[in-house]
Amino acid sequence: MRLPRSLSGWTMAVFGVLAGVLGLVGLIQPDVMIRLMGLDPLPEASRADGDHTLLFLTASSMAALNMGVYYVLAALADWKPFFRWTVPFRLLTCTVFTLTVVTGRAPAGFLGVGLWEGVGALVTGAALRVESRRAARADTADTVG
Repeated sequence: MRLPRSLSGWTMAVFGVLAGVLGLVGLIQPDVMIRLMGLDPLPEASRADGDHTLLFLTASSMAALNMGVYYVLAALADWKPFFRWTVPFRLLTCTVFTLTVVTGRAPAGFLGVGLWEGVGALVTGAALRVESRRAARADTADTVG
């Protein structure tokens, strides 16, 4: 079995597995996903005509599943440029999701989604920084030695 080869790769793999699992949960048991976000699911009979909540949940769950697979594959390839690209966009996602709670567009339970993105981005960014510094020290040692 192939495993990630770097600390940053592990951060991406963990995030990818979690995203993929949550995507599957949303596809198979949408009410569970709704509860995880701090919302109360509505029984099917009480949904109004034109309520597309489950459609949007299906779309975002499928996107999460796909994203999870991409992250795991990138982790297994140790594709550091991809890791770096994700950090600012995950921080942007954190900001947008947090603002939806702050502005009242989403309930407080949704804050966890933004924090998950933000913490994951910071951990990946920190791992990339540690690896970059180690590589720079190794290059310096090779040049001096």
